[in-house]
Amino acid sequence: MTQRIVSISGLRGIIGDGLEPDYVTRFAMALGTMTKGGTIVLSRDGRASGEMVKHAVVAGLLATGCRVLDADIASTPTCGVLVTHHQAAGGLQITASHNPAPWNGLKPFLPTGSVLDAAAGKRLLGILENGSFQLSSFDGLGRVETLANPGQPHLDRVLKLVDIEAIRSRRFKVLLDCNHGSGGVLGPTLLEQLGCDFEVLGGTPDGQFAHTPEPTRENLASFCERVKQSGADVGFAQDPDADRLAIVDNTGRYIGEELTLALCADHVLGRRKGPVVVNGSTSRVTADIAEKHGCEFHRSHVGEANVVAKMQAVSAVLGGEGNGGLIDPQVGFVRDSFLAMAYVLDGLASGQESVATWADSLPQYTIVKDKLTCPRTEVEAACIALQAEYPDAAATTGDGLRLDWDDRWVQVRASNTEPILRVIAEAPQKDDAEKLCSDAVETVRAAVGME
Repeated sequence: MTQRIVSISGLRGIIGDGLEPDYVTRFAMALGTMTKGGTIVLSRDGRASGEMVKHAVVAGLLATGCRVLDADIASTPTCGVLVTHHQAAGGLQITASHNPAPWNGLKPFLPTGSVLDAAAGKRLLGILENGSFQLSSFDGLGRVETLANPGQPHLDRVLKLVDIEAIRSRRFKVLLDCNHGSGGVLGPTLLEQLGCDFEVLGGTPDGQFAHTPEPTRENLASFCERVKQSGADVGFAQDPDADRLAIVDNTGRYIGEELTLALCADHVLGRRKGPVVVNGSTSRVTADIAEKHGCEFHRSHVGEANVVAKMQAVSAVLGGEGNGGLIDPQVGFVRDSFLAMAYVLDGLASGQESVATWADSLPQYTIVKDKLTCPRTEVEAACIALQAEYPDAAATTGDGLRLDWDDRWVQVRASNTEPILRVIAEAPQKDDAEKLCSDAVETVRAAVGME
């Protein structure tokens, strides 16, 4: 076994090389034991290996007496909504998010419809590591119930938050790239309900990705050109489990995942005031927007669970991550690409001239991201070296290292989901951001002895 990542966030691994049926079943038994054989919502993102993983999961959940509500192929945010809708004891999404096709994984949910917090994650891992499963006898085994139209509760919550008739009156032309992920289940229905003239690319959720699944600028080059050639008002691109959204404007320009949260915040905070929470790797443009609307702004450690915990602590009206992950408690405490699409369209319908002019009206920064393979044991040395290199910066520790100046910042931290070290830098000018990032990468390489 060479590829298996187990953390409080869940499990990811390569099929046949770390993610085998017996381990998947044990993970499911741990969740079933932790929830005392309660009701569990189960869904998957459409990957080719999903059916196999699903059967292994079902075996573990039934063995611990769980009632399994099977949503089959559905997005991660839909799973979170269904947990609260059915008042379940938890949920489990079968997904490896943006990882390549050989990967799959398990993402567990709390009864609140959010991913596991640190305490729950540690309890789950303790049961898994100790093998202290509470298995049921033959007459106490669980059962599986298939959910009819599982996306409807999610769709209903999203539509309540936007002016449907105003959006319909504009008849927006939209290109949606689902890339053969679970976004193809609910995405077209949402756009149809909003009266859009839309085209879906990769709408069949079979995991046969047409391009590398992470919705980055490089991976969406052909999509950007298609948006431009089609004359669309906007292009939306989802990752395989549809909790993240990248945006292409009406000129075919990739404005990215960072501005997904910023555009939604600009729209929502103009109508509904309250605190906003983002993580420490997210662009400062959202902080500027919060200040513009007179709203509190907070940063959490990186990780959806950390953002959600901070949101709950400060009663935030909105939160999210710069990876295109918008979180609104009125729908659920989980990143939601569908709500992000609806909010952007609502913003356009309520007076924004175009996505391009809207994006250009926001504070302008360039964020640059790099990554390098690095053992976790070397992360501390990398952080110490980087801080020594920039003694004039304000340092924030506890989640790797973030260094802030008046108009720029750089961060280095270990990924929670991949065996890599992430380096992120942001500045008003592209050249400055690129130089800050590349200099930081070279400092880290030298500190850990990499060529």
